[in-house]
Amino acid sequence: MSENNLPKIVTRRKKRLGRGYGSGKGGHTVGRGQKGQKSRSKIGILFEGVKTRKSFIKRTPQLRGKGKLKSKPKPIILNLDQLNVFTSGAKVDLDAIIKKGLVVERHAKSLGVKILGTGKLTKKLTVNVQVSDSAAKAIKKAGGKITEETKK
Repeated sequence: MSENNLPKIVTRRKKRLGRGYGSGKGGHTVGRGQKGQKSRSKIGILFEGVKTRKSFIKRTPQLRGKGKLKSKPKPIILNLDQLNVFTSGAKVDLDAIIKKGLVVERHAKSLGVKILGTGKLTKKLTVNVQVSDSAAKAIKKAGGKITEETKK
């Protein structure tokens, strides 16, 4: 094995800017060239220079600015086994769930309630809130009913 075939094991560190003339990138312009916007301290991260085409930010969809990455509010989740507190044949709607104390009223009114299929339902119920597919099957299997507009 000769010297020119040895693997490279030494990598040079990046030059630190503005640390004196001896560093190789020190002194007057510190590797930024001379005048102009890009030679000054802060440029916006979306800066693309002066162009005739539309900039990237203008080409992106309209949902820009404050709050664009916030998630949408999701309904409060109840499991099937929590519905066993109702008597057999009872009508389960938002008001009945609040009355039983399964959810807090102010949260439930604004967010809504959704029933998921975790657990086992032992009673026949008429459900009038949002229901998952697996929960709908379990409610029907127990002999209950679901109103069509709430199934999602």
